[in-house]
Amino acid sequence: MTVTEARSGIVVEVKHPLVQHKLSYLRDKNTPTVHFRKLVNEVTLLLTYEATKDLPTEDVEVETPLEVGRFPRISGKKVAVCPILRAGVGMLDGVLSLISSARVGFIGMYRDEETLEPVEYYAKLPADIADRDVILLDPMLATGNSTAAAVETVKKAGATSVRMIAIIAAPEGIERIHRDHPEVQIVVAAIDRGLNERGFIVPGLGDAGDRLYGTK
Repeated sequence: MTVTEARSGIVVEVKHPLVQHKLSYLRDKNTPTVHFRKLVNEVTLLLTYEATKDLPTEDVEVETPLEVGRFPRISGKKVAVCPILRAGVGMLDGVLSLISSARVGFIGMYRDEETLEPVEYYAKLPADIADRDVILLDPMLATGNSTAAAVETVKKAGATSVRMIAIIAAPEGIERIHRDHPEVQIVVAAIDRGLNERGFIVPGLGDAGDRLYGTK
């Protein structure tokens, strides 16, 4: 795991061998859709473990089959998981497999291919999002424009605690998020070299949405 400072924000790059092994198959253009989906789920699960390691706990009384004791459970606010449509949905089960009680919201964004600016077309968030720790999901943090807009959406709905899980990020995307939202922690499997002329991460893994759903 590598923790770096991006301006005043924290970026966690998870270098665990299992994460990097699975990521190499995600990058492979010959990995079929069925395996790509499974790998996205598995990598997300591992990144969620890292992204939630600082959730506060409190000791509660538990009666085991042998005796009564006090043991830690997560305390404080609950979690809201918000995938950014459409590719972020491919990461949702990975988070819910660890945080089954989380509420789920959806934010629909697409990127204008000419301006590279985000266009929001849908938002459905938990009514009590202000009382929850929000985890945004998107496999690729490229320009960062869509993610920054999604952060703004959940903040306008009342969220005060927001973190981001992505599989691959570009330095440009990280800087974009922390320019407008310096308090947002970003957890990724890799920080790649940068963006090409089309705004895609290189070397990256291609279009995550197309590879998840078999579209072009």
